[in-house]
Amino acid sequence: MTKLSSICVYCGSSPGARPSYLEAAQRVGADMAAAGARLVYGGGDVGLMGAVARSVIDHGGSVTGIIPKFLQRRERMLTAVEDLIVTVDMHERKRLMFERADAFVALPGGVGTLEELVEQLTWAQLGQHRKPVVLANIDGFWTKLLALLEHMREEGFIPRERAVDYLVADRAEDVVPLIRQALAGVEEAELSMSVSPGVL
Repeated sequence: MTKLSSICVYCGSSPGARPSYLEAAQRVGADMAAAGARLVYGGGDVGLMGAVARSVIDHGGSVTGIIPKFLQRRERMLTAVEDLIVTVDMHERKRLMFERADAFVALPGGVGTLEELVEQLTWAQLGQHRKPVVLANIDGFWTKLLALLEHMREEGFIPRERAVDYLVADRAEDVVPLIRQALAGVEEAELSMSVSPGVL
């Protein structure tokens, strides 16, 4: 099975309106640490961002924080992380987060979280990566986005041959197992493509 080395988590720089969002961030962080998966995230010590990072650290896991220089004060860098990278701008931040992650998780968040999630969905649709993308649909947070994606399909803007691939976890405890399962599927598909007919 493909080793799960790191997961990039996108989430809000505020805690949100429901306690369940904060609880989910903490659970995902704990599960990542237990799985030995490094957290790659936006580097802040506020909101869900800070919660997931502190949970990983508290449970003995590793964290890479990547934050652009102009957000150092606004999002209060979490200096407790062992690997903290300050970038020139958002473009460099997003590129490094992509390069260092085996999979992506979107917890509840705002327009920044949405933008990062949609970018990964777009890149996957265009064949630029096969990394799992998981929407952590805590208390139905992403349900309206899922309905919009279905509407886009129905209206002919997401054709079958260019489907948008994503996974949905309704519970925080399902996130890491779902990623493991998806990575195993990718590995199996790659192995089957590499075997010539008649070899087996």
